[in-house]
Amino acid sequence: MARSTLAQPGSVSAALARDRLGVPSVLYFVLAGVAPLTVTAGVVTTAYAVTGLTSVPAAFIVVGVVLSLFSVGYVAMARHISNAGAFYAFISRGLGREAGVAGALIALLAYNMLQVGLYGILGPTVEAYVQQKTGTDIKWWIWALAAWALVTALGLIRVDLSGRVLGVLLTLEVLVIIALTIDGGLHPAGGKVTFTTLNPGDLTKGGIGAVLAIAVLGYVGFEQSPVYAEEARDSRRTIPAATYFALALIGVVYAAASWVMSIHYGVGNVAKTAASEGPGMLFAMGSDFLNNAGQVLFMTSLFAAALAFHNACWRYAFSLGREQVLPGSFGRTGVNGVPRSASALQSAVGLAVILAYAAGGWNPQTDLFFWLGTTGGFGILILLALTSIAVVRHFALHPGEENLWRRAIAPGISVLILLVMVYLCANNYSLLLGYTSPSTPGKVLPSLFAVAAVIGVGWALYLRSKRPDVYEVIGLGPEAPTAHSVASGTKASAGSLAGEGA
Repeated sequence: MARSTLAQPGSVSAALARDRLGVPSVLYFVLAGVAPLTVTAGVVTTAYAVTGLTSVPAAFIVVGVVLSLFSVGYVAMARHISNAGAFYAFISRGLGREAGVAGALIALLAYNMLQVGLYGILGPTVEAYVQQKTGTDIKWWIWALAAWALVTALGLIRVDLSGRVLGVLLTLEVLVIIALTIDGGLHPAGGKVTFTTLNPGDLTKGGIGAVLAIAVLGYVGFEQSPVYAEEARDSRRTIPAATYFALALIGVVYAAASWVMSIHYGVGNVAKTAASEGPGMLFAMGSDFLNNAGQVLFMTSLFAAALAFHNACWRYAFSLGREQVLPGSFGRTGVNGVPRSASALQSAVGLAVILAYAAGGWNPQTDLFFWLGTTGGFGILILLALTSIAVVRHFALHPGEENLWRRAIAPGISVLILLVMVYLCANNYSLLLGYTSPSTPGKVLPSLFAVAAVIGVGWALYLRSKRPDVYEVIGLGPEAPTAHSVASGTKASAGSLAGEGA
């Protein structure tokens, strides 16, 4: 019988509800964060348009292989450490508590940027669609607020219900991508099929930094499976299965869709078409039915991603609250196993940003979606590199836990490649934002993660000095409340003995 850790009615708990999520539910949450249709229609076309290169399919294959190597050590750590704040816990165990808190704040900043940024594309997309179909002009921020309200509601109820909602949306989404890819492949430009865009050798040409960085951004979200380890059934099997299946699926989908775009529009014309048509070039490859279905599912894809990143945000806040690194109210769950305070915090951030952009009249698609989404993705890339280093060091200290391939070789290779990718992405950041030369946003936005890291290290050092009981349980996850109780009991006993001595 599955062990239940649900709180009784009217009570609160410092644990997430266990044994609720199987492989399909975890996979749906992961794929929702990846947002396959959003990436295929948006990121792929952006990669062609921004870089002008035709090696985009090869880039997705290369990045998929690199992330597979990363995942070997990543899921190996997940077998030994179950924590809703996966990056936070892994970095804490491998590189120390100061680095762990820094990583947690980077993760909170990155996931909030990714989540909130989606409202900047979801609102305008729905606005344009409704205006096209009905002639009704309803401002983007009203649609964004409607989506925000639904995400807030789903984020406060049972997580498995959210998983079923995502399951329906994601299944339809992937099926439409596959249908559009097949339809486009059956009608190549000039009747000629070529495989040149799948050649990794073309990546050595100019612009490799930009195209690899954009390809990495397309995979952001796959790393979320260990975040659900505390709630998964048989997490030692569920988390690796969901991670590898998600990587394989999206890698094939991205490479195939981007390759078919190149042969459907012509290798020499695909970049120009992407620059002029954007996401519409994917939908135009299919029939009228697929075109319309793709547009609708593009909107639901954005919504599903917003919901998935909302869940990721509150899980990190929950992890820090449970260990009292953040206020303890964030680390307590209600009767349905959801930490309401942590979920409400993320919703409040989203509401504030939507209202601020609406009041300021700022461009939601460039200044909100594109800038924040790109920056959030870069933050995740930083965390992947830090986590790889943490995996190598953790297993160097505990060599008996895994074999040589899992503890050293695969994660060691991923460390080197991911650090190069971080450099290439940072070096091409202004280009990623659409500038042709170094820019202020290209310097300021990625620097926010350095600021978050400094704050995290400083706060951890303060805890070590002033609140050593909190410092000692950083990264312990579900064991943290017990450790706090033991520490409190020890203090109480000491006080009692002192009283008796007096």
